[in-house]
Amino acid sequence: MMLKDKVCVVAGAGSPRGIGYATAQLFAEHGAKVVMLDIAMDAGIVDGLKAALPAGAARDADVRGIRCDITSLQDCRRAVEGIVTQHGSIDCLVNSAGVVRGTPMLSIEEDEYERILEVNLKGTFNLCQSVLPVMVARGSGSIVNLSSSAAQRGGGLVGGAHYAASKGGVIGLTRTIAREFGPKGVRANIVCPAMIETAMLDGLPDERMKDILEAIPLQRAGSPREAAGACLFLASDLGGFVTGATLDVNGGSHIH
Repeated sequence: MMLKDKVCVVAGAGSPRGIGYATAQLFAEHGAKVVMLDIAMDAGIVDGLKAALPAGAARDADVRGIRCDITSLQDCRRAVEGIVTQHGSIDCLVNSAGVVRGTPMLSIEEDEYERILEVNLKGTFNLCQSVLPVMVARGSGSIVNLSSSAAQRGGGLVGGAHYAASKGGVIGLTRTIAREFGPKGVRANIVCPAMIETAMLDGLPDERMKDILEAIPLQRAGSPREAAGACLFLASDLGGFVTGATLDVNGGSHIH
């Protein structure tokens, strides 16, 4: 198992259809002690994830959930303090929480802009800032931040300018962490998904979806578990010499 007894925090793990949930499940299958963070977290979400694990992994699974509003630095610090008190340290943080809106540039209102940036960028910053002292103190750690191909190509298939800007900020933030904290033993990397079968694709007309998939070299959408696999690589010792990198999980839709 690639994460045996590693303490892994996964933010944005509240939706069974999401990348965060799939990542928490995959990490648990690989022996991690998983802490799921989400503003909507409850016992039922944790129980559902445990029930979805293979029999062997479910028997020994250490999976817990904490309700956390990542837009609040105080909430993030409180969650991290609780995790350290319980587990002693944190080995990995995956920031998968995010919101998306497809509003055209000239129609974006101030409150919508602020909400997108607050969750996607500020929330990621808050958790990284809360976890980094723990990792620095132990001289090791891995941070995996979820961005989007929208940040790379200038706008997304479902996200507007504010979404692309927030995810571009995540890339810059992560690279800065990699450079600043690499000498202290902390790795930080980015996963850029596109066309993953999550709620973000809900509402796309069938004909529009067909056209999009035909333009992807692999001719299909990706699964949350496939995006989670990229997170697993970066979190584990297999990615031990990888930091500041951007790993695309997009079926070839953005080759650069």
